[in-house]
Amino acid sequence: MMAKHEMASGAIMNSRLSKAIRSAIKCGVPLALSIFGTVAVADDRDAKHENPSGTVVPKAVCGREDHPETALQGQVPAALRAAGFKGFNCNLTLVAQSRNDGGNWQSAEFKDKRQERQGHGEDGDDRDRRSLHNCGYYGSASANVSPATRNPATLGTRVVDLTEVNHPVLKGYLQSISMLDPWESLKVNEPRQLLVSDQAANGGGGPAIDVYDISQDCRFPQLLASVPVGTGKDGGSLAPIAPIGHEGTFAPDGLTYYIGDLPNKMYHAIDLTDPTAPRYLASFDMTVVGTGSHGLSVSDDGKRLYVAALGNGTTLSNPDGPNNNGFAILDVSEVQARTANPQIKLVSSFLYKDGSIAQHTIPVTIKGRRYVIQVDEGGGGGIPSASQSWGQTCQAGITPFPTARIVDIDNEKNPKLVSKLLLEMNDPAKCEQVIPDLVGLSVFSYGTHYCSVDNRHNATTLACDEFNSGIRVFDIRNPERPKEIAYFNPAGTTTASGGSNHVSFANWVAGGPDWCSAEIHLDAEAGTLWTTCQDNGLLVLKFERGVWPFKDSTTPPGAQN
Repeated sequence: MMAKHEMASGAIMNSRLSKAIRSAIKCGVPLALSIFGTVAVADDRDAKHENPSGTVVPKAVCGREDHPETALQGQVPAALRAAGFKGFNCNLTLVAQSRNDGGNWQSAEFKDKRQERQGHGEDGDDRDRRSLHNCGYYGSASANVSPATRNPATLGTRVVDLTEVNHPVLKGYLQSISMLDPWESLKVNEPRQLLVSDQAANGGGGPAIDVYDISQDCRFPQLLASVPVGTGKDGGSLAPIAPIGHEGTFAPDGLTYYIGDLPNKMYHAIDLTDPTAPRYLASFDMTVVGTGSHGLSVSDDGKRLYVAALGNGTTLSNPDGPNNNGFAILDVSEVQARTANPQIKLVSSFLYKDGSIAQHTIPVTIKGRRYVIQVDEGGGGGIPSASQSWGQTCQAGITPFPTARIVDIDNEKNPKLVSKLLLEMNDPAKCEQVIPDLVGLSVFSYGTHYCSVDNRHNATTLACDEFNSGIRVFDIRNPERPKEIAYFNPAGTTTASGGSNHVSFANWVAGGPDWCSAEIHLDAEAGTLWTTCQDNGLLVLKFERGVWPFKDSTTPPGAQN
């Protein structure tokens, strides 16, 4: 969550969008600069590969026992909010919940795959078997934005035993400096059995990184390091600017952690070869691309970063501005090889302006072909302001809320848009039905925040946590024609959750829909998923009527984001 040049081979202006904006101006719609400044039009160079412009994904087919949506796909109408939203579900049912005092932006999972250690009791039987556990971790709001009534003992990152899927057990809280509010940086590396976050307090804390060992018992993480990096005193070189935590992720081998530094528009590589002594390696400044930074992912060989290129959507007063939201591909082979004074190099970028606040990426393979799933946090008009409202964005024919899109990167120097995962509430033509739902809201209303796949190496399924629209699950086996298979939108809470940023952002309304905003963890063997929503806390859901898993769906640990 948030607080280049144009695309290689030449970006093409979306003239239809520009015409719609000019038409809005001609009709007297008051237009001015967005709060984030000037951005540009989406690149639709390869329209033959894209699902038709403005086409929403097919709706999930629900069962008789479900409580399906009553209006547009993804919508919670104003009348239901006013009466106290009771929730929707389609092919997903609630198995268990651990609300605690809510959560905020990220979750992580570790599945213990250790061999059982056998001992022998006096009767010769194995009485000292060492149990295997499935553990979940999720963050909560910083103390300085929490209600004064919040119990200090509940601050920090929650540790939950999810071994029995229908009975999650809260085991404790991690309260080292970065774990007090990891924001979106909370990540697990399976091969090295490490849990890490950067100092992301309130989306922009400081240069510290916290490293925990979860190899012995993931229910009781052991702190290995909580130190500032990039200061020149960590055993590495001096960073060009002190890193500020916000987002982050591991290289698959667990030897490098990358900080997504949103305030400084940079990405920083941190060496974790010795997890007790993290040290700074290198940085990349996204102003080279003409954008900001946010979340990121890493290729399997550790040599490529797929980084969010954060931009601001369409500024209605300047519809012909440059494209500056999407993602970039960076060459980090020198970082991976630990070359002296490693340099990070730009390979290409994929930029557009029918979305904003690029959130994160997932590199996937579908039927042998390589793609990046790009997820936005803001719609085509950026975060609404007095000078550029959701309604004005809609009148200009621009998608008002964020979504995910699938981009072909088989030629990494020439990424091509394949499809967008639009719900009906994303359609500008439907805005008259949707705008009344947003009265009193000021930041995030509808749309995506964080998505996951079942298996990066053979992706069949995409699951997204969304603002106000709940948890949405899609079949992406045909990436040109994704379709929805299930959703679950939890009931609104009637009392505020102290650990929720929904509350601290002053957008929580008693009985209103939740902000579901963290990574989703799919389990093909159990036919379940778990995630966190800011007000409702941790939710465990089960798929019904055989809609998932597909016969070729797998969920190997560590391969879902």
